Amino acid sequence: MKHYKNISQLHQDSNFMPPEHPMISLIHCSDVNSCSIGQSKFTCDFYMIALKKIASGSFIYGKSPYDHDNGSMSFVKPRQVMEINSVVMAENAFVIFIHEDYFLSHNLHKEIKQYGFFDYETNEALHLSPTEEKIIWELYDKISFEYKNNADEFSKDIILTHIDSILKYVQRFYKRQFINRKDMSGPIVTRFNRILASYFETGQLNKKGLPTVTAVSSQLNISSRYLSDLLKQETGKTALEHIHIFLIDEAKNLLMGTENTIAGTAYQLGFENPPYFTRLFKKQTGSTPAEFKKQHLN
Repeated sequence: MKHYKNISQLHQDSNFMPPEHPMISLIHCSDVNSCSIGQSKFTCDFYMIALKKIASGSFIYGKSPYDHDNGSMSFVKPRQVMEINSVVMAENAFVIFIHEDYFLSHNLHKEIKQYGFFDYETNEALHLSPTEEKIIWELYDKISFEYKNNADEFSKDIILTHIDSILKYVQRFYKRQFINRKDMSGPIVTRFNRILASYFETGQLNKKGLPTVTAVSSQLNISSRYLSDLLKQETGKTALEHIHIFLIDEAKNLLMGTENTIAGTAYQLGFENPPYFTRLFKKQTGSTPAEFKKQHLN
């Protein structure tokens, strides 16, 4: 598998014109011929922001193929495996590659890592409304104007400001997507809780230890970051917080219904470190396990 450290080499291997800047490139696909990409599987040191509608071929990153016919946005972070198989864009589209070092000395160097959608799977792409797509295109055009004109000491800051705006709008649009797809998210919340219940009832806590967000999300066939963001939007709590709530509810039942010690209860629930169990219990309930048990036994 090839790894690209510079954007110029990626352009060369894809038969694109050399980029205007060594650290950032803009690829505008205005017809079906301008973005025909040969078969490849690679990693790179770049972020990718893309708005696309695929006519043929497949685009894969993470575990899932991009299979949505409508125009949508996808996001790839550095060193994420991408596989592109004879992709041809159906209509107006763009791809922005940004080397991670381009963000050095800018707030986005840290902030971009906090955007969860760079960890989503391809089948969790952002599907834009016509109004939303217009907003994104307007920002792209502003970036393109700065990119193609003579660079000066303001160019980089202006470009990064517009990229920052795109990311903030995407965050907003994803929240709209979560809300509009309640028919999908509602069952996911229910299935999430059922998986946790089954994990406990089948004794997997003792065999595998504490359940993880990654393990639960894999059973739901969605990425852990998408699951956590979806649950946060729907319930106000992340996937990890839901796991903690479930475990503490089970702990309460064990503390009231058995003669187990605090350490024994912790081990039964899959905690290898009883002090960590005590801290988590107090954080969730406001009292330690010993205080809770004493209060309910009296």
